[in-house]
Amino acid sequence: MMQRFIIEMGTGNDLHGADYTKAAARAIEDAIRHSSIPMLPTLGIDHTDMDVRVTVGVQDPDAVDCAALKAGLPRGSVTVVAVMGGLNVTNPDTGEVSVVATAAVEAFLSADVARAKVQAI
Repeated sequence: MMQRFIIEMGTGNDLHGADYTKAAARAIEDAIRHSSIPMLPTLGIDHTDMDVRVTVGVQDPDAVDCAALKAGLPRGSVTVVAVMGGLNVTNPDTGEVSVVATAAVEAFLSADVARAKVQAI
């Protein structure tokens, strides 16, 4: 069984390109920018033992390149899913759309792996 041990939230935008993937990447970066998980090396857990599950919310989930977002995440076994969310803001003067994305980045470890490492200390 996998146990979630961290969740971070972030927001990102693309003000002028209406690029959902770019806005989602910025939301993910915002979520993980201030995170550090010192417990993994302290317990002797390799980051490859970690499952990273990313959910990004945008107004057009089909326009998000989840594979590109996955490739940009450096740790763990990563899955990225795009869902309906976020916000589109239209400039009333020009019609230009600014895209706002939200992201939740969750990290999971096998309860067995974590328990065994903690007990070994």
